[in-house]
Amino acid sequence: MKRFADLYSAIDESTRTTVKVAAMAEYFRTADPADAAWAVSFLIGRKPRQLVPTKLLRAWAAEAASIPEWLFEESYHAVGDLAETIALLLPYGESAQRVDRPLADWVENHLLPLGNMDETDKRESLYRSWAAMDPAERFVWNKLITGAFRVGVSQNLVTRALAEVAGVDQARIAHRLMGEWKPTAEFFRSLVSSETLASDPKQLYPFYLAYPLETAPEQLGDPAEWLAEWKWDGIRAQLIRRRGETHIWTRGEELVSERYPDLHETAAALPDGTVIDGELLPWSFEDNAPLPFAQLQKRIGRKNLGKKILAEVPVVLVAYDLLENAGEDIRERPFSQRRTLLTDLLERLPWQDRLRISPEVPFSTWGELTHARSGSREKRCEGLMLKHRHSQYRVGRKRGDWWKWKVDPLTMDCVLTMAQRGSGRRASLYTDYTFAVWDRPGGSLLTVAKAYSGLTDAEISRIDAFVKRNTTDRFGPVRAVKPEIVMELAFEAIQISPRHKSGIAVRFPRIVRIRDDKRPEDADTLDRLKGLLAVSPALSANDETGI
Repeated sequence: MKRFADLYSAIDESTRTTVKVAAMAEYFRTADPADAAWAVSFLIGRKPRQLVPTKLLRAWAAEAASIPEWLFEESYHAVGDLAETIALLLPYGESAQRVDRPLADWVENHLLPLGNMDETDKRESLYRSWAAMDPAERFVWNKLITGAFRVGVSQNLVTRALAEVAGVDQARIAHRLMGEWKPTAEFFRSLVSSETLASDPKQLYPFYLAYPLETAPEQLGDPAEWLAEWKWDGIRAQLIRRRGETHIWTRGEELVSERYPDLHETAAALPDGTVIDGELLPWSFEDNAPLPFAQLQKRIGRKNLGKKILAEVPVVLVAYDLLENAGEDIRERPFSQRRTLLTDLLERLPWQDRLRISPEVPFSTWGELTHARSGSREKRCEGLMLKHRHSQYRVGRKRGDWWKWKVDPLTMDCVLTMAQRGSGRRASLYTDYTFAVWDRPGGSLLTVAKAYSGLTDAEISRIDAFVKRNTTDRFGPVRAVKPEIVMELAFEAIQISPRHKSGIAVRFPRIVRIRDDKRPEDADTLDRLKGLLAVSPALSANDETGI
């Protein structure tokens, strides 16, 4: 545990990629395989759920520190991070209670069992754990207990470190990390093995992700070298057909085969050794067009899919790419060849309504494609995808060959009404904001969105100071503030939502800028936002699911 806490500190204290990769490589090279397996799991984001309710954790920490709860709460508000507050407040000294157990032992025999303990046993277990650790270990331990463990490395950096240790290609490590696996010593040994291992029939491939196109498309060169597709608004997925079975994985590496029985009959007609990359979309066969994404949300998370919901919200897979053909990994072939093979494969299927190729958007000049993009919302799309015809299917997000060219977002001017402290490095600053618009000119403010991204560090400091000077009320960690600051928010879509008092909900709101040129009374009204429903057909006015 001590070594893992040291690794966490080394990663957290540096902003240099090379330093972080070197620290992880050294850890993986020398750690016990069982410990290394758990470290990989945590570093790539597979953190456990919260195992102790926050209320109990705070009360027990105050008791262990021999301080009243009000003092603990004041300390928590000053520090801004619960795990760090507990680590700082608990007494520490050279004690016979302190032990240096392996990370795997701590996790398997002390952390995970907390979920099945009663309150008394949880309390005693936490006391023993805290007493056995130094402050750095406690901090990481508390992060794991609260389900808030995260540190400044991406999965790509973890695979780089593992590839360096294993002496194999990074893409092979990324492939082995996909899908279902348990953090065991055996898994870690296979992960860093230089040998070619037998593949799991359910094994998916790492997804290739596109970068946003932020320049004029003319800078991409000859338009004949590029293929354009609509950027559909659904769930990215891979459909796998191997050994007579169908497996469907989302980009979040969630196996969802049983949630989409609509696709199984068509998928069963695919030859063994087929892997297709595509988009799960709710579909109207009557209109031959996608349904609003909010319709798909009605199916997500349901354990039982009855005939009614399957009939109301049918699902198709719009296929983008062919990754495996007749059991052969063809990702290194040019995209134009993969697409030809995919087209031929789908045309041979006896049922093509549930599995269809993403249509090519024809164009001969960038001007023609720009015009086509302007009609994206009418087609219930987010914009266009641009793919170089000679591109390989790469791992992760890479520049150069695939670009997403989204339509410009919708915007609104809102009044800041509430704020809450952030987490991690921003735990002492008010960075999470609630925004409102007027129900009518000169009327009342109604909440329409929450956002926390888009401001610079200097702007965050400015808003933080404003919040502290202009608080009008407190609701736990949330502060209500004087309605004096206007900000412009961007968002992808808008819909009617009875879940919200304002009656509307917006998707993916983020801050564009502070509108110092506007007074609070100049902010938008609810009627103006409802007027955007007409230009946002990606969401239905009849939907009852908020975003």
